[in-house]
Amino acid sequence: MSHLEPHGSAEPRGWDRPDTPAPAPALPWPEPEIEPGQWHRGPAVLPDAYAEAPARPRPQAGMPAGGDAATSNGHRDPDDSDYPTTQLEPVRDVEPEPIPAPPPGRRQRGRRRAGLDRPPTQQSAPSRAGRNLPAAIAVGVALAALVVVPLFFYPPVFLVVVAAAVGVGIWEMARAVRRSGAHPPLVPLIAGGVLTVGLAWFSGPDALSLGLLVTVLGTMVWRLGDGPGGFQRDLTAATLIAVYVPFLGGFAALLAAAPEDGHLRVLVTLAAVVLSDTGGYAAGVNFGKHPMAPSVSPKKSWEGFAGSVTAAALGSALLLWLLLDVAPWWGALFGLAVSGAAVLGDLAESMIKRDLGVKDMSNLLPGHGGLMDRLDSILFALPTAYLLLAVFVPVLE
Repeated sequence: MSHLEPHGSAEPRGWDRPDTPAPAPALPWPEPEIEPGQWHRGPAVLPDAYAEAPARPRPQAGMPAGGDAATSNGHRDPDDSDYPTTQLEPVRDVEPEPIPAPPPGRRQRGRRRAGLDRPPTQQSAPSRAGRNLPAAIAVGVALAALVVVPLFFYPPVFLVVVAAAVGVGIWEMARAVRRSGAHPPLVPLIAGGVLTVGLAWFSGPDALSLGLLVTVLGTMVWRLGDGPGGFQRDLTAATLIAVYVPFLGGFAALLAAAPEDGHLRVLVTLAAVVLSDTGGYAAGVNFGKHPMAPSVSPKKSWEGFAGSVTAAALGSALLLWLLLDVAPWWGALFGLAVSGAAVLGDLAESMIKRDLGVKDMSNLLPGHGGLMDRLDSILFALPTAYLLLAVFVPVLE
């Protein structure tokens, strides 16, 4: 019998081994004889050890993540590793649910898609003026009737209209300047504005200045109650609003308060402003090529300004001669001055809106924006007309 190697196997050496080879270890499945040509025929047959095991129940609450069952002592069940795919549910072909068709007679949102049998949806092109012209004309006519009818038939109602317009203008301005961080007190501004207009109507130009002073002082006292934070900023904004809206608007009350011909003075002033706006619009749309102030109002052109002053001068020369018995050349000068003031007022408000980052003061009037977008040119024209008419047609007391 041969010696065993200390680090070798316990089997004897080759000359000591028996001639009969040791039988191979038994396999868990029989090994059939497969011909070489039959290796690619038929599906592969899995051995019994890899046959599909019965489905296991789904993991319940308290089992560890991953679906492995755990024993009472926290260890994983070793049987799960033998069949790792038995916990997966078989994938079944599920047909997608059909998308319901839209009800007949209705079209989904969005523009209609163009096809061979129908053209694409046409979008309405905006006007060159940048606003809805029919709506603007309708609103303008309604505002003119609201002013002219009480002016000729019952002047005290005209005073109410002016006071209401001043109040709305103050509200729009205070609302707009809040975008810059300023918060002017609204209550004393509106109360002082109405008071300013009333004083101008009943007591003349000196009372108009007194109303402005009272409005500014009242705003200052009201604002002190909110503390010192931002006081200078808010008071500056309030003073600007008080001068811009009620003080300039009070000249309408001064014009209308003139005895005998106050309604005619207001009429020729408003007519000059309307002629200026109409002439400027017509000339600017048809001939405007050279911008007047592109950084402030890109749509205004020098051609439009020429149309404004020409229309206002010609119309005012005729109106003042017929209504107030003023020489035509003085009427033309009146129209030139009022038109220039109206354009300046329009540019001033455009600069304020551009500085505040707003397009319109509000959306109160369709086709116009806010009321201040219509009063901008009138407010600057009112003191100009008042001073010129005081020279051309002195008031007889």
